[in-house]
Amino acid sequence: MQSMGKGMAWLNGNAIGRYWPRTSSTDDRCTPSCNYRGQFSPNKCRTGCGQPTQRWYHVPRSWFHPSGNTLVVFEEKGGDPTKITFSRRVVTSVCSFVSEHYPSIDLECWDKSTTNNGTAAAKVQLSCPKGKNISSVKFASFGNPSGTCRSYQQGSCHHKNSLSIVEKACLNVSSCTVSLSDEGFGKDLCPGVTKTLAIEADCS
Repeated sequence: MQSMGKGMAWLNGNAIGRYWPRTSSTDDRCTPSCNYRGQFSPNKCRTGCGQPTQRWYHVPRSWFHPSGNTLVVFEEKGGDPTKITFSRRVVTSVCSFVSEHYPSIDLECWDKSTTNNGTAAAKVQLSCPKGKNISSVKFASFGNPSGTCRSYQQGSCHHKNSLSIVEKACLNVSSCTVSLSDEGFGKDLCPGVTKTLAIEADCS
């Protein structure tokens, strides 16, 4: 919607929402890099000067028809609708990053899965798109891994059987659940460290 001014949009009768890709000021003192360490300053980590405040809008795939889709745009300021484009995102991998103190609650019935000591047992849940299964586990670490999806890294605390435990639970299925209280992880790994399970897997 970067080519448009201000208004609302609908796809096949479903409201995408209001759009207003206002361009931010070029005089907002943006910084080339971002680092929050040190003394606070209101100008720290300012980015996007002179760029639209929003350009992407999520449209659920279920809203599209096989053909004959209709996009309705109510424009208030003027724009060029011929430059509106849709990008299809194909999910080829799934990730999860869960720490042991995260609650695990089934919102449908509000039941808690509990460990022997009565505390909530955190779980990692992975799910591939319809028609695809988890074909490989690219990364798995139980301990104190860091990073974000597609760039996870092992920390100073890492269980050597992390990969095999996750592969046993997740390979060749469309979805899987791995509990951080799994017996395979043991109970004496890195005392005093909050345990986290990070996983990246491929779907095909």
